[in-house]
Amino acid sequence: MNCEEIKQKVGIRTVLESFNLFPVKENRKTAFYFALDREEKIPSLSVDFVKNKAFDFGTGKSYDVISIVQQMNKCSVSDALKYLSTFDFSSRNEFFDKEVKAQSDYKILEIKEIEHYTLIQYLKSRKVFEQKHLVKEIHYELNEKKYFGIGFQNNSGSFEIRNPYSKICLGKKDIIFIQNEQNPNNEIVIFERFFDYLTFRNLENSPHSTCDFLILNSTAMLFKAEEKLREYDKISLFLDNDDNGKSIKTKIQSQYQNVADCSLIYHGFKDLNEWFCKR
Repeated sequence: MNCEEIKQKVGIRTVLESFNLFPVKENRKTAFYFALDREEKIPSLSVDFVKNKAFDFGTGKSYDVISIVQQMNKCSVSDALKYLSTFDFSSRNEFFDKEVKAQSDYKILEIKEIEHYTLIQYLKSRKVFEQKHLVKEIHYELNEKKYFGIGFQNNSGSFEIRNPYSKICLGKKDIIFIQNEQNPNNEIVIFERFFDYLTFRNLENSPHSTCDFLILNSTAMLFKAEEKLREYDKISLFLDNDDNGKSIKTKIQSQYQNVADCSLIYHGFKDLNEWFCKR
């Protein structure tokens, strides 16, 4: 498959998400992301989902899916094509349409306790079934089709949805802040995704926690919690063991006191849940 075919068949949102990059602001057709090549507090990367291109207002650079991979992986065009060739083209268009329209064209049909066999088995496969009371079964309509998944509500009232086949956010992307009445050490524990939070609660093996929790849902969302984190005497990090997770860890360690890097517990694994599943 040549460059032009790749540019047509691979959605730019999917490529950005593969690097754990998510929009800070968005509407149905466009979005703003943080820059690919620097840290910033105000997002400057404008992404057009219809044209499948991005423009960085800070540097004047334009990007397509290939140049994004080149920028993120510091690689040649050939290596970028190899990276993109691993994407599932058979479902790419449907997935792309679903992601673009998820902000405005969805309808939540039902919210209930986890009952569906597929979702129960999925939670069991991730070894967090014991925490099913912390999540919901969400049935929703998207692009005139009906779906269901495991949902966790974020601070904007939107839902992070997961099932064995997809990962989307219905509504506005945001952090999840969980505050506990009893927090004697004034500690907050930070995760990238809610499955790591559920894993931690399993390891905790207690119905009551003695610390607060922050689930970023995207490392790009850290800016929403930066002021809040200054209130804590201790910050414990359970971030991914990848370049993005390490970058955020370094940023937090440089800005706050008494930061504990707990990723050493699952050294050699991508994240806490992957480590827990393979024990």
